[in-house]
Amino acid sequence: MRSPFPRLYAIIDPAQTGQHSLAAVTEVLVSAGVRLIQYRDKRATSSELFETSRQIADLVRKAQGVFIVNDRADVARAVDADGVHLGQDDLPVELARRILSVGKWVGYSTHILAQVIEAEKSSADYIAFGPVFPTQSKENPDPVVGLEGLRKARQATRKPLVAIGGITVENARAAIEAGADSVAVISDLLKAADIGQRARQFLNVLQAT
Repeated sequence: MRSPFPRLYAIIDPAQTGQHSLAAVTEVLVSAGVRLIQYRDKRATSSELFETSRQIADLVRKAQGVFIVNDRADVARAVDADGVHLGQDDLPVELARRILSVGKWVGYSTHILAQVIEAEKSSADYIAFGPVFPTQSKENPDPVVGLEGLRKARQATRKPLVAIGGITVENARAAIEAGADSVAVISDLLKAADIGQRARQFLNVLQAT
């Protein structure tokens, strides 16, 4: 894994981007200095996922960043992404790793402490934990874990820990101070009037922690 783990983990979801094209959003983010981007689309067909992932991968690669595909290890391999991010209902970490090329990242979402402990035993490269705060980016979000939950998750793993769920410019620093190595952001980035400016605000806040 590349070190240090980027503080800002941007997630691009077409359900949150409004009229902006995903390629345009990616260009704005990398121009602002974002170097870790995940593409998530729960409604796209396999062909749509492949084509959009290919476009985003090219843009992130040119910026020497890290590109992660959500859920789909096959698509991640097809576009030579840097890795895949898995949820609790996706392929097991070890099986996804067999699909990917050697050296690729596998991230894993967790929502309770027991899942963090299990993920720590796996070969996952990093663990996402949340929702830390109330979130509107998922239709059926898991119960909020809060900053105290995040602190307990930090104690349960030595892997890079990504705080996710309801992260904003105002609370990102608190998540880092509670033990997260990185914060995953969707709505507070993508719904901003100026996505690039908001990304720079996040980077400034996170670099100061």
